[in-house]
Parts: sequence; C-alpha cells; structure tokens
Amino acid sequence: MKEIGHWIDGKNVAGTSGRFADVYNPATGEVQARVALASEAEITAAIDSAAEAQVAWGATNPQRRARVMMEMVRLLNRDMDKLAEVLSAEHGKTFPDAKGDVQRGLEVIEFCVGAPHLLKGEFTDGAGPGIDMYSMRQPLGVVAAITPFNFPAMIPLWKMGPALAAGNAMILKPSERDPSVPLMLAALWQEAGLPDGVLQVINGDKAAVDALLQSETIQAVGFVGSTPIAQYIYEEAARTGKRAQCFGGAKNHMIIMPDADLDQAADALVGAGYGAAGERCMAISVAVPVGEETADKLIEKLVPRIEKLKVGPYTAGDDVDYGPVITKAAKENILRLVQTGIDQGAELVVDGRDFSLQGYEDGFFVGPHLFDRVTPDMDIYKTEIFGPVLSTVRVDTYEEALKLAMDHEYGNGTALYTRDGDTARNFASRVNVGMIGINLPIPVPLAYHTFGGWKKSGFGDLNQHGPDAFRFYTRTKTVTARWPSGIREGGEFNFKAMD
Repeated sequence: MKEIGHWIDGKNVAGTSGRFADVYNPATGEVQARVALASEAEITAAIDSAAEAQVAWGATNPQRRARVMMEMVRLLNRDMDKLAEVLSAEHGKTFPDAKGDVQRGLEVIEFCVGAPHLLKGEFTDGAGPGIDMYSMRQPLGVVAAITPFNFPAMIPLWKMGPALAAGNAMILKPSERDPSVPLMLAALWQEAGLPDGVLQVINGDKAAVDALLQSETIQAVGFVGSTPIAQYIYEEAARTGKRAQCFGGAKNHMIIMPDADLDQAADALVGAGYGAAGERCMAISVAVPVGEETADKLIEKLVPRIEKLKVGPYTAGDDVDYGPVITKAAKENILRLVQTGIDQGAELVVDGRDFSLQGYEDGFFVGPHLFDRVTPDMDIYKTEIFGPVLSTVRVDTYEEALKLAMDHEYGNGTALYTRDGDTARNFASRVNVGMIGINLPIPVPLAYHTFGGWKKSGFGDLNQHGPDAFRFYTRTKTVTARWPSGIREGGEFNFKAMD
C-alpha cells in the first residue's frame, strides 16, 4: 500500500515515528494509502531547518521573491488538472470543483506577485529639524499553518503565498485525511525557485499541532477548521506569545425577501447549499424566506431542483453535482443530525437518508436533504452540519430575518436576495457577519480583499489573503534618524550641534 511521508529540506521523506493514519477513497470507502504521523523529533528537525533557511530567504529582496510567485502561478496553471485529479481521488469532490479549489488558491499567489508594493513602508522627510522618519515591514521568521481537509489546495496556498512572499519560512501541517496535494504543492514551490528548507510539510495529528504551538521558534500560526479547535489554537498561541489567525465554523443564512427573483434565489440555494456536499465553511445552510407566501413559493421551486441533483464519484465527470463526504464518521454524523431534526419537529421535505449508489454502496455518499419549518432552538439550526442539508426558517418580517443572522453564534458569511437597494444597503450596514453577499450566494472575496468571519467564526484581528495577510506575516519597525549637518572645509566635515 502507498505510504505518504513528509516534505523536509526540499525532498519527500518517509516518516520515522511508526504511527500512520488511513487515507480513504471516499467514493468506495476503501483505504487507498496511509500517511505517516510525525513525531515531535521530526517536527523539531523541520523547524530547525526552516529557521536556518529563513535567514537567507528573508534577506532576499522582495522583487526576487515575487519572481518565485510568478513562476508558481505558471506551474499551477500547467499542473491544474493533475492536482485536481489527485485532490478528487482523496477528497471526493467533483473534478470541476477540485479545479476551482486549485484556481482560488492560484489567485492568491497572483496577488502575492505584488509583494514589493505590499511590503513598502512609509517615509516622512523632515519630521523634525534634520530628522527623517521611516518604517519598514520585516518578516516574522518561521510561521506555521494548520489547514483543513475540505480545501487541500486552496487554503494551503492562501497561507503559503503571503507568508513566503513576505520572507518567512513556513511549516505546513495539512489535514491527514487528504495529504497528497499539499506535498505536490511543495514540490512545485521548489521547481518555482523556492530555496530548500523555506517550506516544510509535516503530516500529523494533534500531537503535531501541539508541538508547533509549543515551539519557541515559531512566531505565528494560522488555522482553518472547526470552532472548538480554532479557539484552542488561538488560546494556546496567545499563551506562548504567538500571533494567531484562526478561522472556525459557520452557519450561513440566506434571506429571501418577497420582491426577490425566486428562480434566481432557488438556483443559488441549491448551488450554495449542496455544492461540494456542503463541506464548505461558506455553504448556505439556512434559507430564511420572509413571509408565508415567499416561503411556500420558494419550497415549491427548491424541491424539483434538489430532487434532480446527481450524486456520484468524481470519475463520472460533469454528470455529477456533488460527491461523497470525507469519511464514514462524517456521513454518520450528518445522518444523526438529520434524525435529530425530525425528532425535534422539523418537516423533512426532501429525504436523502436512503440514498445508495449502485457499485459504490460502501462509499461515503449522503443524499440531499431539505428541511422546512425549522426553528432556532433545533440542533440542525444551531449546529454546523457540514453536509448536504438545507434548513428553511420561516419569518414574517425583514427585522426577524436580520435578527436570526445577528443572533447566531457564527458570523462567517450571509446573503440577501432582494430587488430593493435600500434593504440591501441596510442589511450590509447592520448585520454582524464578516462577509456579505447581495444577490450572491457565497460571498467569498477575491484575492485582493480579505477573507474572514466574525463572532465564533474567527479568532484574531487580521484576516486571510489580501493586505491583511501581509500585515499578519510581517512586523513593522519604525526608524527615527537624525544626521548632524556638516560644512565641508578643507576637504573635511565640521559638524555642528543641532538644536
């Protein structure tokens, strides 16, 4: 069976801990590889190597670092299909979705080509008599990133690009559930011209995470995953004096006003609610139609669309809308929460519990589910299900709908469908959520803006990608300089004291 190791000092190396985790094919349920789980000694060695390599990389001028970014863009475009194929086989998402995963990561690397501009400091000439003042942005040193299974290309690239372009070395700890693509990315960085040792990829579990958090060498840590772990990493990072940028769970609402284009809204809900099997932190999992008539019409439009969804393996090509979830445990948890919704009184309008795919009976497939008449006290409303389950909460007024989104503990993304500009402006201004879509279902900002949620969806004051990422991965040094004035006399300077 294939064994997956680590990327240390510019090469793939086998693990030496003797501990492994299984890597499944989610479509068949079969173990297709096993990945080594790093020991503390392996992690320490990788950190020491990164610290040594960072010195020269940090001293490399930003323009030369940007050229590595340029070459990485070319290589990602060249190997897009190869990366997507491996990603689909380990994660289960459809091939077009896997290509989108790579593409959204690539766009951040494109943004990082502008590192020379983004790293410029400020200068004040004549801040005082003979005094100049200027600032410079300098790399932190060695940083760490802990990334999730649901975007094994995009989120590592979101972390790698700004950190490396700013002159840091990085230790990446990707998800052990789909580890191959991050290792492929490491090899591409090397081909792009990144010096050996500047990027290390260590596979591991909680022991690896704790070793990174305890390291005195690592200056900052970025994380994407569940809220309990995001909060744990944030607190541990603060305790050990590290910067932290931790993003957690979500429960994203879409409010549908009576004046909305309901066909457009229904199409958006199906794509945003069921795409990637719902395994997205920006998935819309709660539809909030305003008014009974709006709700009835919306359900009427949703049901046939959902019932036409095609679920299957990525090998079926473009004929599949979404694939399996990542593990058997994930499937069981989704179905458990569906049953909880039924038990607590929600109306299951589309029932996907008995979904089975011929030839893939052992795969981790979950049929689409649609709930109506969900209330805020139900578990399916409060919990991030991370599966193909859409809940409908009916309200009578816009203010009730707004309150739902504002009162929920998560604040990652939200959307509003309306034809009224005043309502849209009011919503964008008032709602306490980090990313807002107006007649757009998944409001993921482009690479030159920042990505981040509020409330229990995000911990830390700086977001991912965009200018925030360069602020996060650098520290500012401010210099105040005064030079004595001199008058050349007889080939020498006579310096006068300055008041």
